[in-house]
Amino acid sequence: MEGTRLQKVERLLQKELGGIILRLTPELFPGRMVTVTRVRVSPDLSLARLHVSVFPSAQGPATLGVLQRSTKTIRMELGRAVRHQLRIVPELSFFIDDSLDYIDRIDSLLKQ
Repeated sequence: MEGTRLQKVERLLQKELGGIILRLTPELFPGRMVTVTRVRVSPDLSLARLHVSVFPSAQGPATLGVLQRSTKTIRMELGRAVRHQLRIVPELSFFIDDSLDYIDRIDSLLKQ
């Protein structure tokens, strides 16, 4: 039962955060595409780990820094979006999802 609730919350947060980051992209991330690929929430719903994919991938560390500096704004927007579904808005921590780079590397090795 607990696992189902966590999965629903993770999907809700991924959907809402994707929309928030999409709206903030032109001003915070010009020339970059940022996507929320995965959200993991702690069992007490107090912490959310967000994995984001950045294109072009060379801009990943800079984008991560901007996201970390904008955490308050993003969390406030998230609170407005989920105020009727969640009692507590989790703390957000961002991580780079480098799975696309890994796939590209495997492809290039297989082509050799």
